[in-house]
Amino acid sequence: MKQFLLLLILACSSNFGFAQEDTELYLKDEEETTTKEFTPYNEIGADIHFSASTFGGTGGVGLKFGIVRNKYISFGPSARYHYSFYKNNGLSGSYSVYGGGAFIHGRFFNYLFVGAEFELLSNPFSNTNGIIAPKRVWVPTALVGFGFSHAFGEEGNFRLNAGIMYDVINNLNSPFRPGYFMKKQTANGQPGALIPLIYRIAFFFKL
Repeated sequence: MKQFLLLLILACSSNFGFAQEDTELYLKDEEETTTKEFTPYNEIGADIHFSASTFGGTGGVGLKFGIVRNKYISFGPSARYHYSFYKNNGLSGSYSVYGGGAFIHGRFFNYLFVGAEFELLSNPFSNTNGIIAPKRVWVPTALVGFGFSHAFGEEGNFRLNAGIMYDVINNLNSPFRPGYFMKKQTANGQPGALIPLIYRIAFFFKL
């Protein structure tokens, strides 16, 4: 009987020791995961635009070089190029819009971003008091907005941004104006002035 009790005590002690060791290992792994240091990196991003109709179309890309020095902020220079063509009433032609600027995006919870983007773009047409003339002008744009942002993959090598941006400057010559998707309503319920809101979808790849 005494031998049986002794064996039982030894077995319980061994099980407790193994359980304690497993718990310590689990806690150690959890601490290592929690305290894993962030590694700074750079990224390349692009937003792509394309539309077409029987009267013409436009396509373009905006490139961003992101400098990520902490997990919440990406910032850096940007460049943009758009090509458009038209064919209407026997007239046809094409033109391009180009320029560059800078951006800064804040990223939170791996699901939300807020951002600001400034670009100086060269537009081949000048709108003065409603009169459009073939004169190339440099147009400032300043977009602020927010939306969805999520990094995919174990290392977060690919990120998708999808949001709405508001053009604070809303210049009459802004090449973004054809993309404004909302209008104000007049007192009699008729469509009024454009609201400078655009959709913006961008892809980022870690370098």
